[in-house]
Amino acid sequence: MKSHTAYLTFNTKSRREYINITLEVESELKKSGIKEGLCLVNAMHITASVYINDNESGLIQDFDDFLEGLAPHEPLSRYRHNRTGEDNGDAHIKRSVMGREVVVAVTDGRLDFGPWEQIFYAEFDGRRPKRALIKIIGE
Repeated sequence: MKSHTAYLTFNTKSRREYINITLEVESELKKSGIKEGLCLVNAMHITASVYINDNESGLIQDFDDFLEGLAPHEPLSRYRHNRTGEDNGDAHIKRSVMGREVVVAVTDGRLDFGPWEQIFYAEFDGRRPKRALIKIIGE
């Protein structure tokens, strides 16, 4: 069995941002030479997520609106976590809702997606460098 590891680095301009990383993941799959296996993509920070859904701007805004309604950034005093000197208690909750990682089957050298599926990196406490891991295993 072969494996391939790569890292993506993000430094978003805003606190919350949603980035389609499908092309980057597909590029790493091609570099790997793996034709059959699994591709794991995970956020390496506890205030960011990786998820799969449709690449439609209205839907992405719906996710952001839903998450901000569920766990609004302010007031900062709402979150006990922020008593530690942080201001990102909301981002931890948003990450828990959206998830840490995705796993996609690799079939015939391609990500085996359903219709409209794309991979996204979601940042909830940005404006500093953060990473995502791509790990591809198979033959």
